[in-house]
Amino acid sequence: MEAYLFVHFREKRTPDGEQVYFALSKDGFNWKAVNGGKPVLWSELGEKGVRDHTVVRTKYGKFYILSTDLSLANCFHTKYRGDWSNINLEGSKCLSIWESDDLVNWSEQRLIELGDEDFGCLWAPEVFYDDQNEDYAVHWTSSHASNNFGNKAIYYSRTKDFKSFTKPQLLCRKDGSGIIDSAIYKENGLFYRFLKSEANPLGIIMQKGKTLTGEYTRIEAFDEEMAKLGHGAYEAPTAFKLNNGKWCLMLDFFGVEGDGQGYVPFIADDIDTGRFIRSDESFSFPYGFKHGTVLVITIEEYDRIKYLK
Repeated sequence: MEAYLFVHFREKRTPDGEQVYFALSKDGFNWKAVNGGKPVLWSELGEKGVRDHTVVRTKYGKFYILSTDLSLANCFHTKYRGDWSNINLEGSKCLSIWESDDLVNWSEQRLIELGDEDFGCLWAPEVFYDDQNEDYAVHWTSSHASNNFGNKAIYYSRTKDFKSFTKPQLLCRKDGSGIIDSAIYKENGLFYRFLKSEANPLGIIMQKGKTLTGEYTRIEAFDEEMAKLGHGAYEAPTAFKLNNGKWCLMLDFFGVEGDGQGYVPFIADDIDTGRFIRSDESFSFPYGFKHGTVLVITIEEYDRIKYLK
């Protein structure tokens, strides 16, 4: 039997919300906060706030958490003068990173500078293991000088050790709108990519491809299910396979203030169908989780993490 770790932040208006939080589940449906609902890791570098976390288990035994280096609580009304467009242009060109051998004891925070003057802020990192290249593709959202810092696109860099990284390349962009919050999965030799489209449509889209960095096509059945929601205020996709073989897609709903904001689950019998059905009646969360990633873990790892303080 497997269990699940959710690494996330909380949309609070104080600096403690923009830190690293853990939650655990044995079934992927019912979640419990770790460390009494307080941060497990604190950012002490950069803007001293982190958002949009991803966690990865590497083939060589280490775990990494990567995050956006951004604090609205500390910087929105000062450094960025109360304007999201200023974050887009002037935000950090670095990602925050921690490493661990056991998901319990974590290294000091590092900043990895992947962007240069041609990049805007680096948002929402994710990591995909490329078994053909035997390396890790770190992909993220940015605006870029190549289109005058207009619609955002997805860029990527490769690494084998999370210390040395290749020069960033464009992974994908979309005609007519920006795209953010990429998440990529591989099943039965095919690649599945979830993205937040900023217009046409507004909301999450799903694509399928034969290679990691090649062409992808939209999955229409997924579009049909998203259209039934009647609301485009979803972002930050993260997906994982349940013990029963079904797939769970978590989407962060931001369409309301306060209660009701946070992740909601969608279930598909088979990821290839794209038919993810909203299924929150059987899920429970201790509070509203914000942008994060779910990692499949062992029961032994679950038992270690639940005592974290």
